[in-house]
Amino acid sequence: MKNLVFNKIEPGTDIPYELLLLADETVEAINQYIFDCSVYLLNDSLQNVAVMALHPNGNTELEIKNIAVIESCRNQGIGSILIDKVKEIAKENNYTTLTVGTSDTGFQQIRFYENNGFVKKGIRKDFFINHYPFPIYENGLQMRDMVVLSHDLSE
Repeated sequence: MKNLVFNKIEPGTDIPYELLLLADETVEAINQYIFDCSVYLLNDSLQNVAVMALHPNGNTELEIKNIAVIESCRNQGIGSILIDKVKEIAKENNYTTLTVGTSDTGFQQIRFYENNGFVKKGIRKDFFINHYPFPIYENGLQMRDMVVLSHDLSE
């Protein structure tokens, strides 16, 4: 992919729900965090190909609340480009830790984060049971717990 450009969307700009919904199940769930996040779009000059929403958890931790790549652009290294950009943004803003949460059934996502320097730090029991109004399935399994991963930016 050539000519990839990051743009931070400004407050008051339309929220790119169509992209955010690739990584989260409902608009209601997205609305729980999106208004407190910095949202970045990755554009290839023809279309928006990816999105990421970043939320500060205090002065030292930056959390990836949402990260998604359109299906036609997956498995081309764009996810790793996004993670590299998150690390750059975090370091520029003096954060020392990145965190992200994903479903315990998201085997591919967990492997992706681990391949990008994240390590498992904890489990949020029954997160997907308690925070969504209906059962959600991934890889043929009901999503139940959230796996929390972190990356130490001082490494």
